[in-house]
Amino acid sequence: MSSPKAGTEVKLSDYAGMLPETQPGASMIVTYDPQDTSRILPKSWAEDPPANLPAYGTSALAVIFLGLAAAVIWRRLWILRTFGPDEPPASSTAN
Repeated sequence: MSSPKAGTEVKLSDYAGMLPETQPGASMIVTYDPQDTSRILPKSWAEDPPANLPAYGTSALAVIFLGLAAAVIWRRLWILRTFGPDEPPASSTAN
């Protein structure tokens, strides 16, 4: 949410441990959360967050783990189809 109110001093929230480059006493356009006005970021960061290792690293790990899970599932299916019994066990057949 944006507001035309000027001159209000606020403490900026960090984004992945980063704070914006600014000088003491400099003005900046900010965006804040209306439900929690203590959450404030520069408007440019709210619209286009800066690149950072935690966000990219987490995304990369998610893709890796998703790929590994899919590989394990496909391998398990291949093993069951290739080396599994030709007929289902007698307990699983209908009487």
